[in-house]
Amino acid sequence: MERDGPRGRAVVWKRLVPTPANAPALDGHTDTVPDIVGRLGAAIGLAIFTEGNHFPALLGGEIIEPFRAWTRAQPQYAGLTLDNIVVVTLPQPMIVGMLLGGGILLGNMTLEVNRASGFYPDIVMGGAAPLTQLRKASIAQAEGQVFAQSRGLSLLVAAGNPLGVHSLVDLKRPDIRIVMASESEPGARHQYISALDALIGQETTKSILSRETVTFPGRLGIQHRDVLQAIAARDADVGIIFHHLARYFAATYPELCAMVTVPGAEKFSSSIAMAQTIDPLRAPAAEAFSKFFLGVAREVYPRYGFAMMTEAEFGAMIRLE
Repeated sequence: MERDGPRGRAVVWKRLVPTPANAPALDGHTDTVPDIVGRLGAAIGLAIFTEGNHFPALLGGEIIEPFRAWTRAQPQYAGLTLDNIVVVTLPQPMIVGMLLGGGILLGNMTLEVNRASGFYPDIVMGGAAPLTQLRKASIAQAEGQVFAQSRGLSLLVAAGNPLGVHSLVDLKRPDIRIVMASESEPGARHQYISALDALIGQETTKSILSRETVTFPGRLGIQHRDVLQAIAARDADVGIIFHHLARYFAATYPELCAMVTVPGAEKFSSSIAMAQTIDPLRAPAAEAFSKFFLGVAREVYPRYGFAMMTEAEFGAMIRLE
């Protein structure tokens, strides 16, 4: 078996919003900023800062545009201006860091993240721990609501599965190099390692991690960009990543990758919650989105590879303390 296919191939990320007319587009690998969606410098109608791993569902066409249409039919929200909804889909530590630090650097450019700039969230989404950090910093409100649950991990391999990886057992092979969320994303990384420990044993997991591709050209510390890039460039052979992301990548980039499901992985799931910020800049829009989103997410998210939640699980309140 050989590692065939193109080497050094860069992922050109699919657009999730229409291209503005008559505006230059920097669509090269290094010039693309896929995780800030919307128009900066224009009036923002709603801003959502979220952990990025559910971006295929949130930005997949069944949430944002239907929300706009829904508000137009609601007398109390019909006057909202929502043509510019800004969504930031970065890893949880980055979301927390840019809010606590008041900015984010993109190459030579710094974006200010504060109320004065307007580039500041009305709604934050993530796990309980990062939301609690934002609560302690007096950014998020005291309670969040759970809206999604993952199905654990799956494996991402090169298109055609040239190395014949069909299960976790194949990761024992000494020729298999794996890639997963880096230490900069401890929540996801520790979840994957805990799942591997339980499914194949700690010693086997240690052996697999000894063959982890830790660094490679272009690594950002964003697993929902890095893992596919490593597979596409043949810097790693198998990506360990959330099932819903592996599913999305395999469907969206079939020329680059394929998915291998892992039986029993759904037992090692995680949930995502949402909370409004304290005194949001666009409170009516935040209220409207929360109402709409919690009315549709339970049905929408399973279509994107998330678990179906019970009525008791979905919308459950969590204290951020």
